[in-house]
Amino acid sequence: LMTTSRSRSPRTSRVASMSEEGTLSSASVDWANLGFDVSETRGRAQAVWKDGEWGEVKFENGPYVQLHMFANVLHYGQEVFEGLKAYHCKDGLVRTFNDKANWERISKSSRRMMIPEMPYEFFQQMVDVAVRGNRAYIPPPEVCASGGSLYIRPVIFGCGPQVGLHASKEYIFLVMVLPVGPYFKDGFKAIPGEVVTDFDRAAPQGVGDVKCAGNYAADLVPLSGHKKRGFPIGLYLDPKEKKYCEEFNAANLVAITKSGTYATPESASILPSITNKCLMQIAKDRGMTAERRPLAFKDEAENWAEVGAIGTAAVICPIKSLTMGEKTWAFSEEAPTLKGLYDALTAIQRGEAEDPHGW
Repeated sequence: LMTTSRSRSPRTSRVASMSEEGTLSSASVDWANLGFDVSETRGRAQAVWKDGEWGEVKFENGPYVQLHMFANVLHYGQEVFEGLKAYHCKDGLVRTFNDKANWERISKSSRRMMIPEMPYEFFQQMVDVAVRGNRAYIPPPEVCASGGSLYIRPVIFGCGPQVGLHASKEYIFLVMVLPVGPYFKDGFKAIPGEVVTDFDRAAPQGVGDVKCAGNYAADLVPLSGHKKRGFPIGLYLDPKEKKYCEEFNAANLVAITKSGTYATPESASILPSITNKCLMQIAKDRGMTAERRPLAFKDEAENWAEVGAIGTAAVICPIKSLTMGEKTWAFSEEAPTLKGLYDALTAIQRGEAEDPHGW
């Protein structure tokens, strides 16, 4: 856990002393009705890569970024991003959760998309500057205790002007934040899902394991379709055989089997969820068997007692059923095992429980 309510090193102390910053959780926000949507904040952290190196980290006011109309990202989509959260805890500290894992993942994504990497300390500094500069917009402890947080979105994209296809010669790194409530308004409440059979999320040797914008844009048509049919979430199968589970629209799949095993799919085209990895570790800490292996949907689903969609935004969203064609598989709506894992992880995130793994 990283504390940001006090300076951890000289590199962040200048940000903490900014007079316009305001005090913690002091913004004019309707905290009681906080949703998961874009809202006003003070600004973002920003740095530019040019001539082979990253420049100075700055706090920029306002929500707008100026780009050349031929910027690489607008035409060739050279972009990666991340998602993590900060919490204003009951002890007065503000904690970000497991940011090193986000740095490791954005570094892997950057290598695949030919985007310059950065040291962990530089990534930390960008996050610190964004959080400190928007400290007034961090939800208060009582709101964080009920599912609120400061959502942190690092984004790196090619901004250099070009018309030919090649890696950009310049990049902008932004870290923006938003005060958010629970991703699903009803909190830990089960929803129905549909198995997506007429679209693929990613190609076998593509960029399914990379957190880049194109993966999510490609999901908009299937997402719209199954929502119209009454299914808020869709589960993709592997693109080669249409047999093995991949992941939901924007979340990993976890199943608790009837024998109590924590099972999650293994595939080279699944985005490795940091939340999933943490929940898997907590399951092991509790003595559960935890497996990451190929899951053939039709062969396995009959043996699932609970199913969850796992990600940073929702942590765990229980799935009460999955429909494929004319057949529906039903699972526990209460999802007691997943609820226990959810409670354990969120208690660590909010600083209310011991963090034995240094997240």
